[in-house]
Formats: sequence, structure tokens, C-alpha cells
Amino acid sequence: MSIATPTMQSANNAARPWYGWFVNDCIAVAKRQIITVLRIPQTLFFALFQPVLFVLLFSFVFGGAIPLPDGGSYREYLLPGIFAQTVTFAVAAATVGVAEDTSKGIMDRFRTLPVNQAAVIVGRSFAEMVERVLVITVMSVAGLVVGWRTHSSLFNVLMAYVMYLLFAYALTWMGIFVGLSVPSVQVAQTAGVAWVFPLTFLSNAFVPTQGMPVLLQHFAAWNPISCLALGGRTLFGNPTGTPGDAFPQQHPVLMAFVWSTAIIAVFSVLAVRKFRNKRG
Repeated sequence: MSIATPTMQSANNAARPWYGWFVNDCIAVAKRQIITVLRIPQTLFFALFQPVLFVLLFSFVFGGAIPLPDGGSYREYLLPGIFAQTVTFAVAAATVGVAEDTSKGIMDRFRTLPVNQAAVIVGRSFAEMVERVLVITVMSVAGLVVGWRTHSSLFNVLMAYVMYLLFAYALTWMGIFVGLSVPSVQVAQTAGVAWVFPLTFLSNAFVPTQGMPVLLQHFAAWNPISCLALGGRTLFGNPTGTPGDAFPQQHPVLMAFVWSTAIIAVFSVLAVRKFRNKRG
């Protein structure tokens, strides 16, 4: 004989939302995460401050010291690369956040509630995107202040932002999976960023790749961050630094969307499965 708890009874008696229980659960989890971030404004402040610091640092320190092969403005070349680096850090934020919730038992609590298990992870991924939108907005304003401009149609500019946000969403899924897999928050802090800096600097995010050794040039050409940065420059109408003849360099926007789709397809399945199977 099973005994229904008050929570389960209220869930069973509640009217089904027109958009379905799955979406309703996603919204509830996302709202909980957003409220948690707003209650700790220092976290949001530093998440917004760090990208602005990178914009100012690279613009004023290296702006006049790095010439481009096509003679374009380095600051306009730089900003799409800074966008690419910043959205890549979505993986670190998601990794640490999920690991912290796991260590506090919050994830175990979600498993005991009458909610869709997949909605817990999907809702979390949506909440992370709210912060990414704020970060990109603040960075765009900072870029305009230091002299960055776009030289293409409104459609292309909006497409560039969609491309960046989709890549951030993809890496959020990767971060959620890693956060569920690591044993502690301390490990998550290292696992979330250990590979981000090497991958970023082995790309065209900050400088053209023509000066790299040949082997690294091939790696940088297929690097998803290179595709993202070059795709942003192409859509924004900014200097591209004379990219090479490799397929990703000739079709960077396509490759950026391909990378994002592939990462979501793999890590969304892994993250949901890990959440359902993880105990303790």
C-alpha cells in the first residue's frame, strides 16, 4: 500500500498547464536558479566585470602593438574573439554551479520531487543562458566604448549573437555533465577552466594564426573557438586577419553552428543520463 505525500497529492490535483508539465518544471527550475544568482549579486558582478576587463586590457595594451595582415583595426578584430572566449567560460560557470548544488544535496532533493528528471537539467541550462545574455550585452557596450563597430546588416549582427549564444548553451550542457561527474567543488573549479585557456590561445581569438607553427595552424583552423571568432568577424563585418584555405576558415559560421549542434546532441544526453543515475 503506497502513501501519497501532500506534495504528490497537490501535484496530482493541480490543473495541467496548457504548455505541459515538462515546460512547467523547466520554468520552475530555471526560476529557482535565477533567484539564487540574484540573491548573491557579487557573483553576477564579477561574471560581468571579467569580460569587460579583458576588453579593456587587450584593446589598450595590445591594440597598437599587433598589426593585422589585412591592415584592419585590431580592436574590431579583437571583440569577436573576446565574445568567443567569454561564452566559452559558460562551461566553467555551469560546472562549478552544478557541483556546488550536488555537494549541498540539492540535486538529490530534486530527484525526490514529483518533477520530470530531464526538466531539472534543461531548466538549469536555460537559467545559465540568462547570465550569458547579460554578459554579452555588457561586453557589447564596452566594445562600443573602446571603438568596436559593426559593418553589416542587422540580420547578420543578430545572427552573430545567436551563434554566440548557441555555442554558450552547448558548453553549458558540457559543464553540467562535468559538474555532475566530478567528486567535489574544488575539482570542478579546476576541471571547468583547465582546458579553456589553452584552447582559447591556440585559436585566432586574439591574433591571426599565420605566425603559429604549421601543426598548430591546422589545429587552430579546426578549433571551435576559432570558428566562432572568425564567424563573428564575418557576420559583424569586422577584419578577419586573412584566414587560410582550410574548410572551417572558409565556412566559419557553418562550422560554428555544426560544433554547437554536435556538442548539444552529445552532452545533453550524457548530462540527463548522469543526473538520473547519480546517487550521493
